[in-house]
Order: sequence, then C-alpha cells, then structure tokens
Amino acid sequence: MSRDLGALFDPASIAVIGASSDPAKWGNAVAAQALRGADRHRVQLVNRRGGEVLGQPTVASVSDLDAPIDLAVIAVPEAGFEDAVDGALAKGARAVVAITAGLGEVGAHGRAREDALIARVRAAGAVLVGPNCLGLVDNTTATYLSSNEFVPGEIAVLSQSGNLAIELDRLFAARGMGMSRFVSLGNQADVSLVELIESCAADPATSAIAIYVEDFRVGRGFVAAAAAAVADGTPVVVLAAGASSAAARGAASHTGSLTSDAAVISAACAVAGAMQVYTPRQLADVLLALRARTTPRGRRVAVLTDGGGHGVIACDVAAAAGLDVPALGLDTQARLREALWPQSQVENPVDLAGAGEMDPESYARAYAVLQSCDDVDAILMTGYFGGYSSGVDGLTGLGPAECAAAKRIAADLGDKPVAVQSIYPEAPACRILADSTVPVFAAIEDAAAALAAVIAPAPTASVLPMPAASDPVTATDYTAARNAFAASGINFVPAREVCNADELAVAAADLRAPYVLKALGLLHKSDAGGVVVGLKSSEELLDAYTRLVEKLDPPSFSVEEMADLKHGVELIVGARWDPRFGPTVLVGMGGTATEVLRDVQVALAPVDEAEAARMIERLRTTALLGDYRGRPAVDVGAAARAVALLSSYAAAHPEIAELEINPLLVTPFGATALDARIVKK
Repeated sequence: MSRDLGALFDPASIAVIGASSDPAKWGNAVAAQALRGADRHRVQLVNRRGGEVLGQPTVASVSDLDAPIDLAVIAVPEAGFEDAVDGALAKGARAVVAITAGLGEVGAHGRAREDALIARVRAAGAVLVGPNCLGLVDNTTATYLSSNEFVPGEIAVLSQSGNLAIELDRLFAARGMGMSRFVSLGNQADVSLVELIESCAADPATSAIAIYVEDFRVGRGFVAAAAAAVADGTPVVVLAAGASSAAARGAASHTGSLTSDAAVISAACAVAGAMQVYTPRQLADVLLALRARTTPRGRRVAVLTDGGGHGVIACDVAAAAGLDVPALGLDTQARLREALWPQSQVENPVDLAGAGEMDPESYARAYAVLQSCDDVDAILMTGYFGGYSSGVDGLTGLGPAECAAAKRIAADLGDKPVAVQSIYPEAPACRILADSTVPVFAAIEDAAAALAAVIAPAPTASVLPMPAASDPVTATDYTAARNAFAASGINFVPAREVCNADELAVAAADLRAPYVLKALGLLHKSDAGGVVVGLKSSEELLDAYTRLVEKLDPPSFSVEEMADLKHGVELIVGARWDPRFGPTVLVGMGGTATEVLRDVQVALAPVDEAEAARMIERLRTTALLGDYRGRPAVDVGAAARAVALLSSYAAAHPEIAELEINPLLVTPFGATALDARIVKK
C-alpha cells in the first residue's frame, strides 16, 4: 500500500473545524454526523464564535483544541482554509478531510495554493482527502464524516460526486445492499483514487469496490491497483463520467480522432479486470449479481421460463448483452424431459409451457438439471416465477409450493451464476431467492446485463513494462516517420524522396514500376488529391509529377513501388499518448474509409504480438481477414507483429502525441506499411 490511511477510517480523536449551529451550512451536517460516532471517537468542535453547537461545547480556535488529534474535518470558507489545515497539523493531525471548495478546481492561482498546502501536509507525515469533497464514512468504525448517513453493508464507494453516492445508497438499499465505506474524492490533491482502492481492497469489511470517477489522474496507477484488488478477490466496478467525449478534438490523425476517452477507459478496465458500467442503476445491478460470488467459465446461458414470450425476449436480450444462448445437448434435453411434463420445450430456451401453474417445483427440477449440465455457464430465469406466492391472480394456493421451489433453488446454487427476472420481484418466493444472494430484477434487460457483466471480469491482458525512453524524435515529416518505423522492424515498400524532375528520373530508374507518387507536406495526402497510384512507366510518373506540382506545389514527393494489392486487406495501426493512461495503441480496418467504418480496437501500450492478435480478432469485420470469397486468409501474425512494434515505439517516445500507419496492407504473405505519420506534442 502506498501510505497508511488508517487515521482516515478509524481515528481515535476527531476535530470538526467549522462546526455550525446553522442547518444550512455543511459544518452543521458534518458535526451532527461526527457526533453519532462519539462513543468510539473523541469529537471536538471548533466554531469561531465559541458557545455550543448541537448541544456540545466548542472552542473558538484550532489552537484551543486538546492535542493530539488524529483527524480534522475542515468546513470553513476558503479564505481561512490554509490556516485551519496548518493549525490542525500543529496539533498533530495525521489526517485531514477537506470539505472546503475554491482551490485547485477554480484555476491556476487556486492550484498553486493547493499545491503549497499539500507540500506542508506531506512534510508533516499526514494525508488529506479533498479539498472540494463531501467527506467520508466508514460504517464499520462509526467514522461518520459526511453530511449524509449511508446504509451499512459490504461495498466501498469511491465517488467524485456526493449526490451520485446518495443515489447509490438508495439503489443499494432497495437491493438489500449497503456501504462499508464512502469516500468523496474531491480534487484528489493528496490522497488519490489509487491509494483508496488499495486501502479498500485490504479492508476485511469490504467485499467489492464501486467507483464513480471523472478524472483518473494517474491512469496506470489505477490499472495496477484495480488489477491487484481483483486478483485478491475484491471486484472493482467502474462508472466513468465524460467518457464519450473525443480525447483530442481536431486531432491530427485518424488515430487521434478514433481513440476516444471511452475507448481508453474501456481498455484500462479490461486490462485491470474491472467491470465497466454506464449508469448508476447498472452499477447497483452488477454489484447485486456479484453477491453470489460464482466464477463462470464462459458466456453460454440457459434461459428458463414458463412462458414462450418471456423466453423469446430473454434470448434476444441476452444476445444483445453479448451472451450466447446455445442449443442444449441431447443428454441434457433428455434429462429435462424426464423432469418436466411432455409439453415443455427443452432445446433452449427451456419453456415449462404452463407446468408451473400445476407444479411450481418444476422450476427447481429444471434448474437442477441446468446447474449440473456441461452445456451452459449461467442461467437466466425469466417470467412469472413469484406470481404464485404474490397473492394475485387467484393462485395463492400455489404459494407454498412455489416458496418450496425457491428454497430448493437457493439450496443448490451450484457453480453457475444465475439471475432472475420476475413480474413479481417482491413476491415471497423471489425474496427467498434474493435473501440467498440470487439477484432478482424487475426488467429482463437488467438481469441480462448484470449476468453478462459478472461473466466477463477476467483481465484480457497484462500491462507490459514500459520500455526505456529512446532519443527524442526531432524530424516528423513523412520520410522521417517512414524511416523511424522501418528501423523499428516494420516493413515498407521501397521509396525515394525527390524534390525535382531530375531526382524523379533517378528514382524511377532505381525502383520498379508500377509506381505510386505522393505529394509530401500535406496532412491527409489522399484527401487533397496528392496521391497517384498505378503509374506504369517513367513517362506516366513524370506526367503525374507535373500535374501535382501545378495543382499543389508541394515541397517534395515520395516515389514508391506500388504494392501488390491482390488478396490484401488494409488496416490502420496507430498510437496516441493519453494524458492519464500514457501510450495507447489502436488497430482497425483502414484505408480511406477508416473513420466511416470506425471498426477499431484500443489497448494500453505496449502490447505483445499475442495481445495484438487478440485485438485484431475482436474487430467486427475480422472475418474479412480469413478465407473470403475465394481469397486466401491473410497473415494476421504479420499484422500483429506490426501492431506490437508500433506500440513499443510509441511507448518509448513520450514526446509524440500521435503516430500512425494507414494503411497497413496485410496479404497472405505478410504485412507492409504504405504510409506513415508522426505528430509531436
């Protein structure tokens, strides 16, 4: 762990600086909450007017506090913030929770004040959460240092939004869950998300970590901390705000415009094994599904229902969530027929076809078969289950049998995760399932999404060590980029840079026709009409040169041998240096339609050839790389090598903002780069 944060979560003594009798002020709410834990912690209140606050005596100045104090909560106007922190440090405070706003978030002057203060905090050996935060809570140690109460439970919530944490508290409570800890991240001027993940993962009262984050600050540190937590058995679920915005508006390359914040965050979560969600409700649903703590083997799901409509819809929703709904094997179908009545459908979905109305325990028998078979990895139960014990529809006589079925299912959860969607999620039979950690939902899309999330938490790759920085790139023109990438091991077609007709003639003699002529000095040569291909002779080459000089008057040209495009597929390979996560690499379908297709995969760089191959395999159009309409499969291994080499080059050059090969021509015989670009920061 980076630093000891124990004084934040279980201090012996607490000082609330800025305690107030005014219910409209933060100092009032925080003081009231802190006093709830006064049986465990000594709580002192500071109010500059003195007197009493909430029936408790106060002191008028920090200097009047009885020393030592372990933790100071500061809720004073920003003009007095530094003095309050310095006073708390002088009294021996080992931790500070800074609710005060108006520093680093308001501009350069505020950041300078904040930085100077944090230097003093660290010099004193203390830690600070915030500033501009809503405090923290540890329900297991009665450390209540926020304005709100949170239902106790096993989930640590690390959030840059206080209101969202309040919403999560309600969502958790509705699902029978609660929080072990809540920490408002604020400006992360000192204590970071990384340290808090490490601390919560080590907390025995925390079974899962939920994160709402707007700024990861140290992206690679987040990946390492989240990966370590997941490896030690603490799931991490991430809701990242603002991830849909482009990482570099007005980017100088296709790579820059295609590598969005969302793609980079998804790549980081995939490497760490963290589960990424997109709404607060989905976050709560995934955590609900995680309570069962089963480890799925794959994405094959069996749908179990007592109504054809629910079953068909569940299959469609499961497929949309990325799950597979395979036909069950003949042996499993035979076992299901023995357990159910003749009208039941047993291929998948498994439809009881009305058997539940006469024999609710048929659910439990079908569930037992599916739990023990080898054909599926998870079970999605949907429809009317719960209705028989709900007290509606005149079927109350079946309630005891349905509850008995629920108890049988709860007693035989097995090693396959299960999610239940019911028309009556609050019915007694459903409550039996929920109380035994089976997640029960009112909507099938929520059940399928939660099941899909827990089926895919394993890290997809490990983060490779960063290479040592190479000598900084100085020249970034086309020829320099081409030479740099070729020196790293990437294959290019032979080429010559020329500045006049005489040099053009020499290049034509050195190279083999047909030729390609490129006007250099243009950002997007093809878009400007600066690329002419298929020039069959030196005469055609000279004619194209003359026309481009007249049209574009570029500073120079590149004359290149034309690659054999037969049986080839064009990819784009690029890299971008992300301000939070460092170097990232992209691969996708390339050529002039790159941004139209937008079929790309992004990963944290560097990657090895195996991970590069997996990136290529995850492309939507990856089938085009195999045997296709009489064309032999292309050399994916050669393409993966080029991706890995470019990713390593990018990681060794932090001075580069973006770099790109588009297209990378991949044929059955190898991979050849046909263009190159470097953009410095």
